[in-house]
Amino acid sequence: MSIALHHTLTGSGEPLVLVHGSWSDHTIWDLVAPELARSFTVVAYDRRGSGTSARGLPATRRDHEDDLAGLVEGLALGPVHLVGTSFGGSIALGLAARRPDLVRDVVAHEPPLTGLLEASPEIAAVFAAVDQVAAKIDAGDAEGAARQFVEEVALGPGAWDLLPPPVRATMVDAAPAFRTEQRDPAWADMTADELARISCPVTLTRGDASPAWFAPIVARLAELVPHARVHEFPGAGHAPHMTHPADWCAHIASALTLSGATR
Repeated sequence: MSIALHHTLTGSGEPLVLVHGSWSDHTIWDLVAPELARSFTVVAYDRRGSGTSARGLPATRRDHEDDLAGLVEGLALGPVHLVGTSFGGSIALGLAARRPDLVRDVVAHEPPLTGLLEASPEIAAVFAAVDQVAAKIDAGDAEGAARQFVEEVALGPGAWDLLPPPVRATMVDAAPAFRTEQRDPAWADMTADELARISCPVTLTRGDASPAWFAPIVARLAELVPHARVHEFPGAGHAPHMTHPADWCAHIASALTLSGATR
């Protein structure tokens, strides 16, 4: 089923689609989209359940991949550069595996594909925290859920109070969408065979100040995705597009230019 997705279209040049993660909407790109639009036609959109796109629908990762494919086809932009952060990076990689005709290349920052890892105390702690977050959402405590997710899963202790109020408000608003995503039993899984089917250039990024559980996922993806490159943002965590926008934009432009030259 194709659904209408709120999106913005700015700039000129090769098409670049920004795929946001959970707990957010297209406004998370506000610090970087104008700079990218100097070189690319930039599409920033609200995934189903977020922002002003349709709500109250099922939202498996495959649904999100199908929505992204429909957006690219509807705008007649493909193949496109895909840049995704967190769960948006998982969606970008999933679409690249399934619809290579639509994807020119991918940059994915810390996709939370925990299914690629062996069981460990660190991963068990992440899942325990996510279960507690889900329970808070179910109990109507969206702000408490967002705070716990930020401080125990994504960014680290004390990070919630450092976020700008509009970002915190967006996260609280997006709590139901996160809960819906978590009902997908395969939200964190991609198989080695699926990843091996990705034929386009892929750049995997991570922050050296991110929670430790992201690093082994990026390392495992680098082993499984053909010809993947890895870049680390010094001093950054799980949201370098917000905390280090100049460095992030410079690397995105460099990665996409390099991948275009090596296609």
